Amino acid sequence: MATRTLLVSNRLPFRLVAGKGGYVFERTVGGLATALESYTQRRRPRGGGPGESLWVGWPGEHPPVAAQGAVAERLLEERHAYPVFVDPAEMDRFYNGFCNGTLWPLFHGFSGYATYEPRHWESYRAIQERFRDAVLRVAAPGDTVWIHDYHLMLLPSLLREARPRMRIGFFLHIPFPAYAVFRLLPRRWAREILLGLYGADLVGFHTHEYVQSFLQCALRVLGDGHDLGRIVARERSLRAGAYPIGIDVARHAAAPRRRRRAALPGRGTVARILSVDRLDYTKGIPERLRAFERFLEKYPAWIGRVRLAMVVVPSRIGVVAYRDLKSEVDRAVGRINGRFGTSRWTPVLYLYRALDPDALAEAYRESDIALVTPLRDGMNLVAMEWVASRARNTGVLVLSEAAGASQELAEALQVNPNDMEDVADALHAALRMPLSRQASRLRAMRSRLRRNGVVRWVDHFLADLGSAWDDQERLRARLLGGPSRDTLVGAYRGADRRLLLLDYDGTLAPFALDPRAVRPGPGLLGLLGSLARDRRTSVALVSGRDRATLHRWFGGTPLTLVAEHGAWVCPPEGRWRPLRPLATGWKKGIRPILARQAERLPGSFLEEKTCSIAWHFRPCDPDLAEARVRDVADELIQLTANLDVGVLLGNKVLEVCAGGVNKGGAARMLLDRRPFDFVLAVGDDTTDEEMFRALPGKAYSIRVGMATSHARFNVRGIADVLDLLRDLAAPRARVAGSR
Repeated sequence: MATRTLLVSNRLPFRLVAGKGGYVFERTVGGLATALESYTQRRRPRGGGPGESLWVGWPGEHPPVAAQGAVAERLLEERHAYPVFVDPAEMDRFYNGFCNGTLWPLFHGFSGYATYEPRHWESYRAIQERFRDAVLRVAAPGDTVWIHDYHLMLLPSLLREARPRMRIGFFLHIPFPAYAVFRLLPRRWAREILLGLYGADLVGFHTHEYVQSFLQCALRVLGDGHDLGRIVARERSLRAGAYPIGIDVARHAAAPRRRRRAALPGRGTVARILSVDRLDYTKGIPERLRAFERFLEKYPAWIGRVRLAMVVVPSRIGVVAYRDLKSEVDRAVGRINGRFGTSRWTPVLYLYRALDPDALAEAYRESDIALVTPLRDGMNLVAMEWVASRARNTGVLVLSEAAGASQELAEALQVNPNDMEDVADALHAALRMPLSRQASRLRAMRSRLRRNGVVRWVDHFLADLGSAWDDQERLRARLLGGPSRDTLVGAYRGADRRLLLLDYDGTLAPFALDPRAVRPGPGLLGLLGSLARDRRTSVALVSGRDRATLHRWFGGTPLTLVAEHGAWVCPPEGRWRPLRPLATGWKKGIRPILARQAERLPGSFLEEKTCSIAWHFRPCDPDLAEARVRDVADELIQLTANLDVGVLLGNKVLEVCAGGVNKGGAARMLLDRRPFDFVLAVGDDTTDEEMFRALPGKAYSIRVGMATSHARFNVRGIADVLDLLRDLAAPRARVAGSR
């Protein structure tokens, strides 16, 4: 069976309409539906059979329960779609309440419009479960699930819980806010939204700015850093990347010309400036009108020679804020027309209605300038469609730098939508621009749009999603479990000379803000003692902790203790000795640098050991810590280039150590003591990688967490390590003799 792509969005690209003869399907106009229509048409096999894509979403109507099954069957057969039926009252709380009352304003930076109603949040969560159930009903093994937009940000993790190996992508079509804005969400909601997105293998955004905002929020809210957009946390990995959406340029360039009256009156007598927007406070419509008014004030020579055709598509007219916005726009249009208009000329042609696709295409062609100045916009396809329609390479695009499209349409005249003078000057420059410059700018933009069309956007995203899923599968294959775990336990039980090399923090015990708070309990001490008292088994605790702490916590146990990443070793009932001569003269120059940085980073502190200085920053603001610590690490690497020291960047700690000190050296020393027929090393950090590299080829090595590693296997967390050690310590794994 061929695999499919399931496109999951809040709305289907058509809606159910109840008629006398039953339900009919009526096409709807929307940015996502328009963008994906070309893709779904090109990828659907000929002959009317099931397509390679299936759309899952709300059909815009809630039929009686008795009719829902028949409607769903018709949708599957006729439209390659599957409906999610939702009660109207619950849909209102979900869509108008949380999606557009909380997320939409907040993610666009209009926090003053956002509401935080718990009932709306609960509806948001409940609807995600409805979508999960619908997807699970139609998704077959091997299908790709591509979830779209802010309405469904909890859905990836819900699907992941149900089907851990499902291939899941998510794309956000609006901006992702910076942490300073995202943090305005109640803390629990913010965490659940981020963790919801963590269920995806790939999370896509329109711009790198939005990617960075998402990664910043993941760091600040969840404490999860990233490596080049890859987050490894919560027992899995995911990627985040920028995928600027495109359009079908050929489709817009080839739109048929209409044989009726012009879409924009006044053709041939005045220059025509076109503005097309949905009624929304993010679109900057009042600001645009004020800028046009300022243009007429500042450049009166254009009075009577230019007209702004403003198309405003009605939206959410039942919401008070939108009714107020409509009134403000009406007043501004009336003021400008009353102030500047004459009996023969109206400066603003105001159309408060939607244009059908043919009329819109004609309006694009008839205009001379496109004025696209949203205050904040995820991408803005109107700007792209207008450029694509300019087959003769004439006209000028005036574009807000706050629109995601500004990065793709660099040759546009870019403006600050809040700066009336800037917009007015740009309009003047656009009207005076020579045809040769218009042509060169439009050719460059149209060429870029052709190269990066919507089909390429989809193919690029899905290819990277497949790659991200493959990465996840490779990590899954490295997980210790089932046969590989049985083989390890069997090898341990059959061996006569065993060596266990165990890290402590993050491997046997969780991290804490205060490192002193993770003292081993009786259960862990008993488990380690049980392993070490078997005559066939040597157990070494290989830690970055100082000697005094290890002695205080583990002294008197039958463990070999290795302190400070391999600088010191203490055999059971023995004395500490250094593994090599330790130079400490370098501390005099390094200590003041780290002390100064610790003072500048609130919550951080220094820990000085015999051969190292550690700068701990676990309690600190993660965003600030990440930036400062990396800068300091780079500085220290340069300063110590001629010194026999090493700079280690571990888990929330930066440590400067005497040269040649690492866990690999300690592992080699222990391995050289006598031959072993079973070796197991377990660690969770970059500092453990040297230990893994030092092991013989047949040794077992385990990295705690899902990070890539030199270890042979991964386990998800500390609990898995302790479960494994309990199995190894079970009575059937030991001989009668003990020490």
